[in-house]
Amino acid sequence: MKRKVLFAASEALPYASTGGLGDVAASLPKALSQNGTDVRIVLPLYDTISQNLRAGLRFLGSINVPLSWRNQYCGIFEGNIEGVTYYLIDNEYYFRRGTLYGCYDDGERYAFFCKAVLEILPFIDFFPDVLHAHDWQAALSVVYLKLHYSGLARYNHIKAVFTIHNIEYQGIFGLGILSDVFELAPWERNIVEWHGDINLMKGAIECCDRLTTVSPRYADEIKSPEFAHRLDPILRDKQYKTQGIVNGIDTVYYNPAKDPDLAAKYSHKTLAGKADNKRILQQALALPELADVPLIAMITRLTPHKGIDLVKRIIDEFLNDDIQFILLGTGDAEYEAFFRDLEARRHDKARCIIQFDKKLSKRIYAAADLFLMPSRAEPCGLSQMIASAYGAVPVVREVGGLYDSIKSYNEFTGEGNGFTFANYNAHDMLYTLRRAVGYYHDQVFWRSFVQKIMTIDFSWKTSSVKYSQLYDKLCL
Repeated sequence: MKRKVLFAASEALPYASTGGLGDVAASLPKALSQNGTDVRIVLPLYDTISQNLRAGLRFLGSINVPLSWRNQYCGIFEGNIEGVTYYLIDNEYYFRRGTLYGCYDDGERYAFFCKAVLEILPFIDFFPDVLHAHDWQAALSVVYLKLHYSGLARYNHIKAVFTIHNIEYQGIFGLGILSDVFELAPWERNIVEWHGDINLMKGAIECCDRLTTVSPRYADEIKSPEFAHRLDPILRDKQYKTQGIVNGIDTVYYNPAKDPDLAAKYSHKTLAGKADNKRILQQALALPELADVPLIAMITRLTPHKGIDLVKRIIDEFLNDDIQFILLGTGDAEYEAFFRDLEARRHDKARCIIQFDKKLSKRIYAAADLFLMPSRAEPCGLSQMIASAYGAVPVVREVGGLYDSIKSYNEFTGEGNGFTFANYNAHDMLYTLRRAVGYYHDQVFWRSFVQKIMTIDFSWKTSSVKYSQLYDKLCL
């Protein structure tokens, strides 16, 4: 039987993406569809979506979506990318903001979106076997399904899967808007209340049939106070329905042999193009063109959980070594200011580009010799997998999905696909970086090691099968 699955997500490539969620919400459905699942995606029609992409959308029609006392317009557009159907929810009041997140009324915006996910099903004539919702922005689709729709014909068979991509962001709001904004009755308050507030992620954890996280290690970590941001008691209580499945990457999109954004294409068999990318990026950024000096890169959000404090602590000391450093990312103003100042002070060796640029990120992956991810917490991480595909050797902290995907090189057995450190300690990180640089200077070894990591299969092949099995078990 061909299983029907509907993804509800606040972002999905190529229409909208601010990070890993956008990658996963697009690449997992593509892999599932190749396994025979009829999988479709619902997301908002943001005004940030390019005109080229809008031109490929088809207007299906409109409905009105009730939300508490509101009765809002909901346009429905359809797109198709690589065989996967996308439905985009149009409402300019909510989604014409010039940004995806960070608005004063994000709670109301995504409550409307979640209600629309369920209200459009009769219109598009697609009632899935499984509603698969992602992160707090889509959490209310699970809550509404179980509290308000599960007794209705054609909805009563739908199972709900909720995936936590990053538990730090939970959708927390004051209890005063329980009914007015979220259309939840006083007797439903206990579903979403946590520590005296509305917590939308907590509500989805309560209501979903199956809870997944994006790596097995992270599924264990979030049962402890260190990682759970106060949700650990309920996650321990609900561990019977929790499963960690490591993310994959789109190995067609992230393929240096065919990537149109690279100055020179290459593969594990023909590494000359990687050296060309390094030289061309050095030229573009006015760095000294030094082929035999290791280029260390970071592509990251500049937030505390990404381990930026560790980098701040040792970067000046590390730049006294014979290395070059490139950072690409945006985030907290304090960190942005630090890295702008770092570039000014160490202009001979460091470039810090404070922006989000997908094309430039791939050029950096292709140019880099080492890729640094010193995260304090990392649910899964995709950058270490993308870096591997482009031959940039990962240096990571042993946490979350980084632990699951990158194992430290063992000189005695030859095993490992990167370099790792366990403690959240700046000088443990520096020691590991210098260990990796030491191996870099053995060019015979390094070429072989780079070729090895480029052949590792980080595709969705295995993980998509696990999701298919999860759906099948739910629907027995």
